[in-house]
Amino acid sequence: MNHSLVSVIVPNYNYARALHLCLDSLRAQTYPRLEIIVVDDCSTDDSVAVAEAHGARVVRTPSNSGPAAARNLGAAVAEGEILFFVDSDVAAHPDAVANAVDLLTADPSIGAVCGNYDPVPLIRDSLLEEYRCLQQSYWLIADEGRIMTLYTALLAIPARVFHEIGPFNPRLRETENADYGMRLAQRYEILLSPKVRGVHDHDHELGVLVRKVFTRTALHIPMYARKPEFPGGLRSGPRAWVSIAAPLAVLTLVLPVLLGPAYLLVPQAALAAFVAGDLPMYRFVRAERGWLFLVYFIAMHFFLNLVIAVAAASGVVAWLGSRRFRRLYDRPEVATR
Repeated sequence: MNHSLVSVIVPNYNYARALHLCLDSLRAQTYPRLEIIVVDDCSTDDSVAVAEAHGARVVRTPSNSGPAAARNLGAAVAEGEILFFVDSDVAAHPDAVANAVDLLTADPSIGAVCGNYDPVPLIRDSLLEEYRCLQQSYWLIADEGRIMTLYTALLAIPARVFHEIGPFNPRLRETENADYGMRLAQRYEILLSPKVRGVHDHDHELGVLVRKVFTRTALHIPMYARKPEFPGGLRSGPRAWVSIAAPLAVLTLVLPVLLGPAYLLVPQAALAAFVAGDLPMYRFVRAERGWLFLVYFIAMHFFLNLVIAVAAASGVVAWLGSRRFRRLYDRPEVATR
């Protein structure tokens, strides 16, 4: 059988602690023809030494430019007919590349195949990371099938399709995947498949996670304004309303103080709506980790949805007040006219 060359591209910045696990998993792939390219984005740890010790080809960005620029550089030097992007904090299952190639070659209408993560973290070092891992794993399970966004932690795309759509927008450091997915979905199907899996080392520090959630939520607002049905927008399903129910449960706590005990029903109803919006996920978490962890999970999920609500409000204010922010997802050549 004639196997196409697959270029595995690993963007990396200061992630030596997981990079060796990522590269070990790539060396264990069942697919026979791989070139492994680590694109180092000016790391200050020993990431380059780790990559070289694993026999990977290492290319470096001229300055710290973010994951979009790193992926673009990897694609530019890749020789394979298929590009397989893997984040440096993900260890792919041994059959991930082979399954992705099979899915792409079986249906020419599919322009990209995205993968999911196991519900356990790659490096277990905090309850927060356990929460995030279960949350992300479930959300991706719920979205499996045809999607209109892009998940880049495990992503296979034919090189010809990548060059047709164009590179990731290097101006975007937090939402480049959503932007690329929106562009790609106009011409091709995007498949999120359980056959392409890995184990992800999620954020284990609350401050880092809050910053990411806040920034990504705010930066998605111009996209939701253009496409309200985009995943995460208010038209994308009941789960999106959870981020409204959470702050309502907090804000309406003042009602029983001002108007009497009967109005305690209002925040209780908002809290019930918050739980109901993600009830299938809570069943999943209980089955995986039991009731005690579920209590922690719900509390953390409530807190992060408060962060999302504040971030969304901040994004709406920026969208109303800044023409530049409204045009965040214009192609660079359009935005500069």
